[in-house]
Amino acid sequence: MSRQLRLNAFLHDTGHHEASWRHPDSSVERIGDVTWWQGLARKAEEAKLDAVFLADGPAWWGTGHRPANQFEPITLLTALAAATERIGLIATASTTFYEPYNLARLFASLDQISGGRAGWNIVTTFSEEAAHNFGLDGVPSNEERYERAQEFVDVVDKLWDSWEDDAVLADRESGVHTLEGKVHRIDHRGTYLNVRGPFSAPRPPQGRPVHIQAGSSNHGRAFAARNAEAIFTAHQTLGDAQAFYADIKAQALSFGRNPREVLVLPGISPFIGDTPAEAEEKFRYFNELTVPEYGLKQLEGFAGVSLRHLDLDEPVPAELFGGAGNVLDNERSRKQVVANIVERENPTVRQLLHRLAGGRGHNVVHGTPVQVADTIQEWFEQGAADGFNVMPPLYPQLLDDFTSKVVPILQDRGLFRTEYDGTTLREHYGLPRPESQYATPLPAAANA
Repeated sequence: MSRQLRLNAFLHDTGHHEASWRHPDSSVERIGDVTWWQGLARKAEEAKLDAVFLADGPAWWGTGHRPANQFEPITLLTALAAATERIGLIATASTTFYEPYNLARLFASLDQISGGRAGWNIVTTFSEEAAHNFGLDGVPSNEERYERAQEFVDVVDKLWDSWEDDAVLADRESGVHTLEGKVHRIDHRGTYLNVRGPFSAPRPPQGRPVHIQAGSSNHGRAFAARNAEAIFTAHQTLGDAQAFYADIKAQALSFGRNPREVLVLPGISPFIGDTPAEAEEKFRYFNELTVPEYGLKQLEGFAGVSLRHLDLDEPVPAELFGGAGNVLDNERSRKQVVANIVERENPTVRQLLHRLAGGRGHNVVHGTPVQVADTIQEWFEQGAADGFNVMPPLYPQLLDDFTSKVVPILQDRGLFRTEYDGTTLREHYGLPRPESQYATPLPAAANA
């Protein structure tokens, strides 16, 4: 089979446009209803998408201009697992605020309940607001967060691997359920973590839930190239996406990994219309609903830059971003995305806020179904993406537009599946099931 696109539905309350909840067709009254979320997951599964994905921010951002995040992701995905059969289930969890044993149990449980559909989006979290909710005075430095994250992932993998795949005998006659010699203490003592193990349950169905990462800073790229099996990233242009893609694949190879087993999945937020004018009008209408105060606060949060001293219709000075526009050399990835927009387009403050309102720095496209499919195909075939994290501006309407109008075009072009070939997220992504690092080697005679 030829190389296939990987497509996730990034679920985000009423939609990814910051003003989506104000749209007259929004479902803002239902975002606390788990059956509404289950319906979204079923829609994505009917279209044969690879996975649904949930971000997380364990804090309230102190603004009343957007609905709060009502559900913890792993809990919600467990409810979605019961309402679906095949689609992958990816949750975000922070290595800064969790303890590895608890996190390993949560994801192993999700993987078991779903029959092997779990994915872990590994983040380090730079939010001071979140840190204060976990007893910290602030977040550690970027470098220290990623050092802890590496040790954290190593420990979680050891815990999942600590039961060999054939450790469970379940022999009623002998009374032996588990072969104790195939269950291993990990005895980890490190810089940040001390965990004895072994894990308290058999190895998850996928061996390990799929590792996903969503940072594009210098530290984030190196961490992803070493650990991630899929990478969520934000790019505005084909050229930037190609540079990131090539860098990640090269770094993965330098760690001795197969670059084909490191999937790069940029975000895309599509406004789809039957004509280009209709799509453009949708984009314009959503932006009329925005509240500048919210956009300014968002910008300060993820780019670390304030524009409050400027008039909304005043051009944004490029020097505010201090040359952060280099996609391959930056310490704050989303700041780099915004810097590139400013350098390339010279927008006013209002125009910049509108550019970011639909996807927080991810690529916002507006056009016909064919035009959106063309963009996806171009990035896929020109070394910029292995697939996409699809971020509809409004749920469920613009998810419906994507699945009913764009997906069939991609299927007709032979770029995307018409049926699932497997049952696990690893199978959807074309990834191998890893062997336990504690697996007992076969005797030489057996190998021969």
